[in-house]
Amino acid sequence: MSPQQKALLLSKKHGDFELGSRSIPSPGTGEVLVKVQSVALNPVDYKIRETGYFVTDYPAVLGVDIAGVVEELGEGVENFRKAIECKITLFFGLAHGNFTNDFGAFQHYTLTDAHFTAKIPPSQSFDSAATVPLGLDTALVGLYGNHFGAGLTPPWTTNVVESKTPIAILGGSSSVGSYAIQLARLSGFYPIIATASPSNEELVKDYGATHFFDRNLSGKQLKAAINKITDSPIGIIYDAISLPETQSVAWELLADNGILVLTLPASVKEDEGRGRKTISTFGGPHAPQNEELCTSSWAVVEKWLSEGAIQPNKYEVLPNGLEGIIGGLERLKSGQVSGTKLVAHPQETQ
Repeated sequence: MSPQQKALLLSKKHGDFELGSRSIPSPGTGEVLVKVQSVALNPVDYKIRETGYFVTDYPAVLGVDIAGVVEELGEGVENFRKAIECKITLFFGLAHGNFTNDFGAFQHYTLTDAHFTAKIPPSQSFDSAATVPLGLDTALVGLYGNHFGAGLTPPWTTNVVESKTPIAILGGSSSVGSYAIQLARLSGFYPIIATASPSNEELVKDYGATHFFDRNLSGKQLKAAINKITDSPIGIIYDAISLPETQSVAWELLADNGILVLTLPASVKEDEGRGRKTISTFGGPHAPQNEELCTSSWAVVEKWLSEGAIQPNKYEVLPNGLEGIIGGLERLKSGQVSGTKLVAHPQETQ
């Protein structure tokens, strides 16, 4: 019988989360077995329960933000091989999980795809590293993806020079928004305009926003304020919130032939006369359309974190291990979390 582990299971479609057990998987070719120390929560985790999207097999293990101890390497995994050859027996990784049980975050041990797994540098903790994968990938695909994004040139593939090209990011204190700001900085955008709650102004500026505006401004008010800092048209806007009201504001700002990147389906209608278009992004690196881009970006994640080019999100640690995730998801759903990622420690499960 295979060794067993504790896991937080979604019992059935639209069902309840329950603590249970399942077998510890073994890594196949190109896979890594991780002892999960920290997981970060995301809205998609409770939306899967509500909608039934992405998951077909129940009981289901959810969660995609993973940080932990690398326990075992499958055949063909090279990005951790050097550490083993150097007699390093304990090393740490962060990874973007997937919507299948063996690759889910909410359990003691999980498999990860080596292409989307990176070493955690000494400057980062398990908790901070766990806040990175989904938020960074969603921001990154939205900006640089050719299918689910604006198709910009990735900054890690070219020499970047600061331009006078503005970008606006709505929801700059959200996880996705914070990484969009940082990537915009790496891409040389200026000014980097961000909206958020006034209480998160300093946080958003710490991420790299050059100009901050209250998220409660109307489209006309925001446009008037932005016109005072730049007379360049805003050809790209990343709406990290993507509710109908934020999309309406973004549409008011967007220049002719501009691109509005969304994290939810579009509620505004594209207008051929002005050439503006919307793109609903999807940050899953395992999607065939994203594999090449994300394999390339994950190769530099350790370097970004080590050098401080990318800062992880602020976080709050939840009590009670896997069981604490249940209450954490309820807080996310009810809008009780702002500018902070909720993180749980699966190994602390009683």
